[in-house]
Parts: sequence; structure tokens; C-alpha cells
Amino acid sequence: MNKKTIFGYMGQILRVDLSERKTWKEELDEATYRKYVGGVALGSKYLYEEVLPGVEWSSPKNRLILMTGPLAGTRVSGSGSFCAISKGPMTNMGASTQANGFLGAFLRFSGFDGIIIQGCASDPTYLFVHDDQVEFKDASHLMGKGTLETEGAIKKELNLARKLSVYATGPAGENRVRFAAIVGDGGHVAGHNGLGAVMGSKNLKAIAAHHGTLRPHLKNKEKLTTVSKELLEIAKNFNNGLLYKWGTNNVFPRAVKAGFLPIKNYTINTIHEKEYEKLLSEYTRTHFEIKPKPCWACGIRHVKHVRVTEGRYQGLEGEEPEFECVNAWGPLTGNSDPGAVVMLSNLTDNLGMDVNEAGYTIAWVMECYEKGFLTKKDTDGLEMTWGNVDETRKMLEKIARRDGFGDILAEGVKRASQQIGGETANLAIYTHKGNTPRGHDHRARWTELLDTCLSDTGTIEATFAALRPEMFGDAPMENQFSSTEVARSNAAVSGWSQFTDCLGVCRFCIRSNEKTLESLEAITGWQMDLNEAIAVGRRAMNQLRAFNIKHGLKRELERPSARYGSVPVDGPAKGKGILPVWDEMVNQFYSNMGWDPKTGKPLPETLKSLGIDDVIKNL
Repeated sequence: MNKKTIFGYMGQILRVDLSERKTWKEELDEATYRKYVGGVALGSKYLYEEVLPGVEWSSPKNRLILMTGPLAGTRVSGSGSFCAISKGPMTNMGASTQANGFLGAFLRFSGFDGIIIQGCASDPTYLFVHDDQVEFKDASHLMGKGTLETEGAIKKELNLARKLSVYATGPAGENRVRFAAIVGDGGHVAGHNGLGAVMGSKNLKAIAAHHGTLRPHLKNKEKLTTVSKELLEIAKNFNNGLLYKWGTNNVFPRAVKAGFLPIKNYTINTIHEKEYEKLLSEYTRTHFEIKPKPCWACGIRHVKHVRVTEGRYQGLEGEEPEFECVNAWGPLTGNSDPGAVVMLSNLTDNLGMDVNEAGYTIAWVMECYEKGFLTKKDTDGLEMTWGNVDETRKMLEKIARRDGFGDILAEGVKRASQQIGGETANLAIYTHKGNTPRGHDHRARWTELLDTCLSDTGTIEATFAALRPEMFGDAPMENQFSSTEVARSNAAVSGWSQFTDCLGVCRFCIRSNEKTLESLEAITGWQMDLNEAIAVGRRAMNQLRAFNIKHGLKRELERPSARYGSVPVDGPAKGKGILPVWDEMVNQFYSNMGWDPKTGKPLPETLKSLGIDDVIKNL
């Protein structure tokens, strides 16, 4: 039977049951696509409906969902993205994390808008998606290999080289390290809330998709060509072209100046120029050998391949570290060697771990070691002093394989600090849900601190980079340390970032709300305005919140740990404490979102306005 053409979509989702080695296709209608668009919104719908209370993250009944979106695989720059959704092990609640590269495009070229995976394979397995079908492949020979080796081995085995996108787990995922990631295309990472551990729990080593010949029908190709060029020019020139010229690490000097650079586990907020000057992009991109390594159709090409040309790690090659990688293996852990940052960043990717949780874990261990709360006896003989790169490398290997002390650290900062106890717990940076923040010191960015603690995905949900509520019809934020303004502004922008995670495109490439919606219209024919787009994003947020409430979310979990919410002792945010106004700020945010100010539960009228009335009876 021929499927009805739906502009912008392949019209079907691939379903996989690993336990039964069974696959089937599920067709969707245009009304469903328009209501959820793709990505996190469509994924959260399935997660809410199919993963019931009592199902643990490691259960075969949990779903691992990979969703693309209508822009994926088009000529829009950076449109190779996908969104991974599941119940994650860091929070044991909803998880959503995006990765770029090629997989989102290649899944569509193989005939599918997404994959929903359930069950657990009896033997190590990888999936090969191609030509409107999927094959189960033996992965026994790949077990124990890193993500980069796994990708190379599968490409060689299938003899497809550049025609294949592979996303895999490393040893961390196989060993169910709670912050394991799914890594592919040479170092792109679906990193937050431990979805690599979910994949490992299913005995699924990798997912490979072919650059096939299937394509979605586009409503207006000519208009898409024009809008794509306009979006690219806007993205290139955004923020004076700093991302285009210097990559994501262009933020480093601004982070130093504004006080949100994470330094030595949040113990200080200032750093001397001599301690970080070689970590800047202006240094590494003019001293190391750099060449472009772009994602699908990307004209910004901020992702680079790097070869270290000086110092101890001369000759080392890999993916250029992003800003958060530089933070984790630079100031957060007391290291100033850029070659070491390249080494540790690529090691973390190859082991298959989220760099943020890994960095905060190592930084916490280093502070505990410095203060005598941990000794060499505790750390299996490793001298975990600030900036000790060799010992950090060894400890990361131990974590990935749950070896010795690494088995404790594999549980993440919150659980490790609670297990060891005593004064160590007061030094740990985490939310009470269980995850750590992104690679910033959020005590100087209250918007992101509130967002991280109240997010229903396990990472920041709304406040991506600089907060500009005026773009969404709200007043500009004048005081970033005002609980009222932060609560109001966070609510004002909520929904847009989740909407962009539905599209199948990198956020760096869609810097104009207007042109993004024009590209969607050219692809699908939908004349979607900003209000409808934000409603799609808020539908995902509320669906995930309802899921989390069913799975144990309580208000008391939506707050920072003692160190995460502490008062900076120096720097631009010196003396600014968020905890005294925390409850007031949460109340205001809940109210502004249309949630019960006491419990955080979405109100019936909020759910009705978003067209998800069926959720009401479960709350």
C-alpha cells in the first residue's frame, strides 16, 4: 500500500523489539506530525504512553527513542540532527538530548522519521537501517571497543565508509555507567541523562544508518533554497561571527569576564590570564593544525578536526574540543595544557561518557583529595591532585569499566557523594534529581541554574545560551540576580528551544525565529506562527513533566545541592546567593508556566490549552 504523501516527512516510524528480534513500521498522519512536529515532542508522546510507572530505566520495557524532524536531511545548514528520548538513569525520569552529525539525515534517507526501540537483545547486537528496512547484526566482536573504534569497524564491515552514520556505546554504556553517552560520527554526542547506559542495558552496541536514496517530498524547493541561504548568513554573522570564526570556545573569554567559567569545582570564580591563555580558540586555532569536519549540509562548519603540534601531546589527533569540553578538562579540573584537553575530550567520547558529569565527578574527587576527605587508599593509588592529567586519564578508564573506585564514581556525583558521605557530600555539584549542570558556573547565571533544576529532560531545557525574552514578546531582563525577573524570563522563553529540538537541525544554524518558521513552511506547507511553534515546545515540556510526576518527581527534588547553590566568594557574582530566594522563585516560575505553585503539576486548563487533555486524569 502506498502511503499518503505528507510534505516534509517520510510518513513512518520504525519499531524494533530486540527481545523478539521483531520489527514493524508505524504510519503517522499529518495531524499528528503537525501537533508534535518531531524530535522531543513526538518522542515524549511515545514515552508518556508506553513507559509506565514502575518501569526502571534499565528495564527491557523502557523505550529508547530516536526522532528526527522535518528539516533533517534538507539543504538547511546543519540538518543532520536527531533527538534521543528515554527514561534516563541520572534522574530515573524523562531524558531528552540532541546530537548533530549525520544520523538524523541518514535515517530519513533510509525511509524513517524515527526509531522506537524496546526489549533487550539476547546477544550483543547492532542495527543496520537502510532501504526502508532494518537488519539485526552481531556485535559480539565489538564489545569492549570504544565508540570511535566501533564506528570504524562497522563502516569497514559494511563497506560503506562515508555513506554510513554510526552511533554507538563505548565501554561506559556496556557497563551501565549512569552518565554513559551515545556517540557517533567521529565525536558527536547525545550526552545528557545517561542514554548510553539505556542503550547498553538493551545489549545494543550501535545503530548504523545508510545514506540511501529515499527523500521526503518538499512543498516548495525554491523557497527552501532561498530561506536556507538566508539562515546561513544570519548564523555566520550571529554575535559578530564569533562562532563561525572561533567555534563554541569563543565563549571562554566572556565566561571569564561574566563569572560563569567553572573553576576547580566552584571553589573560586576568578582565574589569571596566564592560567588559561592557551585554552582560548585564538591560541589553539592558530597554533594547532585545524581542518573543517562539518555536519550534514553545514555551512558554518564550526566542528573541526585538530592535530596537536606542540607540547607533550604533539601529534595527537581528534575532534576539536567544544566549549564545555574545554571547561571540564581545563579550569574545572585545574589543567591549563590545551593538548591535554584534546586528549581527555576525545578519550571521554571514545569511552562513551557525558563530558559534563565526568568533569564534575573528577573535580569533586580532586577537591575531596586536596582536603583530605579522600586518600590514595580510597582512589586505588591514584594521586588525584588538581591538573593531574595522567591520573585523570586512568580514573576515567576505571569509571568506564566500573573498576575499583571507578565503580562508585560511575554512579555520578550525587550518588557517589552520598555513598561516601561525611563532608564530601557538601562539595558535590548536582541537582537533587540526580544530574549535574552543563559546563558553566550557574551561580553567575541564575536563569540556567533555575532551568537545570526544574528541567524535565535532565539538562537545561529553555535557557540555551544568552536569554532574550524580548524575542518572545516579553520585557528584556535587566537584573540577572532578581528572582522575579529570572522566573518571568525563563517562563517567557520556554517552549522555543524544545520546538527547535523537534526540527532535526542544529540550534547554531537557526538564529532567526522568523526564517526558521519560513523554512518549515517551505518544507511542509504549514503556515505556523511563533505562538503555535512555542505551543509545540510547551506540549513536550508538559508531557515530560507529567511523565516525571508519574515516575516520582516531587517539588523537593527541584533544587540545587549545597555547593551548586552556594554563594561565590569572588568574581562578578561575589556574594550573590540564590538559595534564600529559591522557593519564591520556583513558586513564580510554576505560576507563570500554568502549573500548581505548590506542587509543580500542570493545571488542567494548561493541558487543555495544549491539546493533551488525556494527561489530566493521570495527574
